[in-house]
Amino acid sequence: MLPSMTYDAILLVSFGGPEKTEDVLPFLENVLRGRNVPRERMLEVAEHYYHFGGKSPINDQNRALIQALLAELKAHGVLLPVYWGNRNWHPMLADTLRQMKRDGIRRALAFVTASYSSYSSCRQYRENIEAARAAAGEGAPAIEKIRAYFNHPGFVNAVLDRVRVALEKLAPEQRSDVHICYTAHSIPTSMADGCKYVEQLTEASRLVSERLGRSGDPLVFQSRSGPPTQRWLEPDILDHLKAVHAQGKKNVVIVPIGFVSDHMEIIYDLDIQAREMCDQLGLTMVRAETVGTHPWFVRMIRELVEERIHKWERRPALGLLGPSHDVCPLDCCPAPAMRARP
Repeated sequence: MLPSMTYDAILLVSFGGPEKTEDVLPFLENVLRGRNVPRERMLEVAEHYYHFGGKSPINDQNRALIQALLAELKAHGVLLPVYWGNRNWHPMLADTLRQMKRDGIRRALAFVTASYSSYSSCRQYRENIEAARAAAGEGAPAIEKIRAYFNHPGFVNAVLDRVRVALEKLAPEQRSDVHICYTAHSIPTSMADGCKYVEQLTEASRLVSERLGRSGDPLVFQSRSGPPTQRWLEPDILDHLKAVHAQGKKNVVIVPIGFVSDHMEIIYDLDIQAREMCDQLGLTMVRAETVGTHPWFVRMIRELVEERIHKWERRPALGLLGPSHDVCPLDCCPAPAMRARP
């Protein structure tokens, strides 16, 4: 057994999602709390969930990831419990921190299911954790966030394997002339300008394509929201598919590199909307799976945990950007000047 001298638990932190029809509106109200979003827009987004019976796959995927991680930790003698708390739906972070406090947990490492640095995918989660600690009250465990892992070999190799499997679904003659594009959740440019989100996504995409013997595969964006007057990252995946068709391409593989598990932005925006667009254009489309519980990804989480437990000097990172910091600077990933709308 590898002794842990400094941490006595792991906390998996995620976005959360509804699990039945009755959950949808309360979930969206949590997501949109404090933001000036018309109710009509919220009801429009709710229809995406109702299309799938009100259930997002994200919670089940987190349950599967926790089981895979527990097995990986046990196999390597890291005998730490894994707790789970969400930003927007049960199990809520505050409830999880209260349970950790009751269990006597004093210090934990947080693994956030977001690979890149931005306000919504990094700093806001740290704020959520601190708010949950405050709600849990005196004696709540100290929580330290694990570093961003967009260029960790485990993440890159897991994405790479998902892309290779997707390519195998095409006939050899289709693979010889396939267009690959990487997608990530669009964010307001006011948010992107204050962080390394685009730089990190671009680097992760380059690292995967490089290992496929390719270059120049574009990064595009999906799931844009907010008023038309607000600038968000572009190009949008649907516009990009039109451009791909205009260039005479016939086959496309879409790689949702900005996501670690399937949720509504994947199954609705890609598996329904993007596929409908490809069908209309006559494009053959294959969507690569997210990393999910890929063994490389699960191994990566365990290595990141051990890296912090044992204070390893070697901190694996591929490419040009190097490993991310363990402790975020005070000015890291500031909130955008204007909060985005869905």
